[in-house]
Amino acid sequence: MTHLVFHWPWALALIALPPLVAWWPLRSRARAAGAVAFSSTDLLAPAGRTLRQRLVWLPPVLRALGLALLCVALARPRIGTGEVRTTARGVALMTVIDRSLSMQLPIEYAGQALSRIDVVKRVFKDFVAGDGRDLKGRPEDLIGLVTFSEFADTVCPLTRVHDTLVTLVDGIELADQNIEQGTAIGDGMALGAARLKKAEEELQRRNAGEADPEFSIKSKALVLLTDGDENRGEMRARDAAELCREWGIKVYAIGIGDERGGTIRAQGRVIPIPRGAGFNERLMQAMAERTGGRYWRADDGESLRRVYEEIDALEKTDIVATEYTSYEEAFAPWASAGLTALGLGLLLGFTWLRRAS
Repeated sequence: MTHLVFHWPWALALIALPPLVAWWPLRSRARAAGAVAFSSTDLLAPAGRTLRQRLVWLPPVLRALGLALLCVALARPRIGTGEVRTTARGVALMTVIDRSLSMQLPIEYAGQALSRIDVVKRVFKDFVAGDGRDLKGRPEDLIGLVTFSEFADTVCPLTRVHDTLVTLVDGIELADQNIEQGTAIGDGMALGAARLKKAEEELQRRNAGEADPEFSIKSKALVLLTDGDENRGEMRARDAAELCREWGIKVYAIGIGDERGGTIRAQGRVIPIPRGAGFNERLMQAMAERTGGRYWRADDGESLRRVYEEIDALEKTDIVATEYTSYEEAFAPWASAGLTALGLGLLLGFTWLRRAS
């Protein structure tokens, strides 16, 4: 947005003087007596007024106009261009989702019985992109996604472009029993923590080695969602939590599902999940407390949404909008026009429109 401002606005008060410059000579001439006496002006009437007589007012008016324009130039008009820059101190947040076969068990969400993994995907997408209600979305934050069963994989590295992330969430599938069996919580956490540890390096790499002028990392957090206890993996979950503590990463641990158990299907077989074979609540609570995070239990989809609403409130992004204005000097056209008018008025006054005293 552009606008005109004056650096020395007090100079505009001088514009009151130029009209006097034009008015005074005309007033003086109007009062001056004729140099030659006539008994009657009837003899001069047929002669009419010449063009020079008709334009006798022009030199003082031009001089006054020139001085007025010079007063405007003296006030230093400048064209200001405004720009609003938004900077954010946001959160680097890596979500680590369990995709083991037990995530096939149903939980209730919006009046439907859906698989745990489907509910987790739906609520996570609402958390990232917003749902138009309680979850407003996290457009300014760095968010990434890791999944795990027996092995941990990076689905999406930390990114501020969330359209791709939301699309990739839809592609998460449960583990293939022929390839993966078990739940490696520690490996999933370790992979997510390693991504968070190098978040600043990743930002600089994307900005050609420079810090991002519009974004800085305020805090780092890892959100763990699982419905089972660890029984696979090279790193234990407690050790992964200790890494998070050393690297300044808070762990928000969420246990999914109830203790009722049930059955799952894999390769045409029905596999029973015994009652109480859920997540290790004591372990998850200990990891969260060790890192300064929190632990929640989500028995259904609505309680999971409430958990994400709490995380949304805990990890706030600071957004600062700063208005910058750059100025371009614009006095030159005013000064040029003023000098031209002033010079023309003086030239005419001393030549063609010169009056005899």
